[in-house]
Amino acid sequence: MSEFKNVTVIREANIYFGGKVVSRTILFPDGSKKTLGVMLPGEYEFNTAEKEIMEIISGDLTVLLPGSQEWRQVSGGQSFEVPAGSKFSLKVKTVSDYCCSFIK
Repeated sequence: MSEFKNVTVIREANIYFGGKVVSRTILFPDGSKKTLGVMLPGEYEFNTAEKEIMEIISGDLTVLLPGSQEWRQVSGGQSFEVPAGSKFSLKVKTVSDYCCSFIK
């Protein structure tokens, strides 16, 4: 899906790691939520409250998912899932555009 219709965009940005990861929150009429953002090259660790599906629109990174000992390569057009109440690590190799869906 290249665009979202009939949504509410939260004006205030979500800014992490000194501005190296920035996103905007999108709210849908059915109550679901996504964030659209950009990550600059670097290493990051995130905590999740809800289950997340992270779609990488463009860019290259590796992810270390909960319970795994191996880093997984993820590129534009691919996605990964993160369980609720966990943390995951990213090594972003190139500027990466992403869409994160929060699953209740």
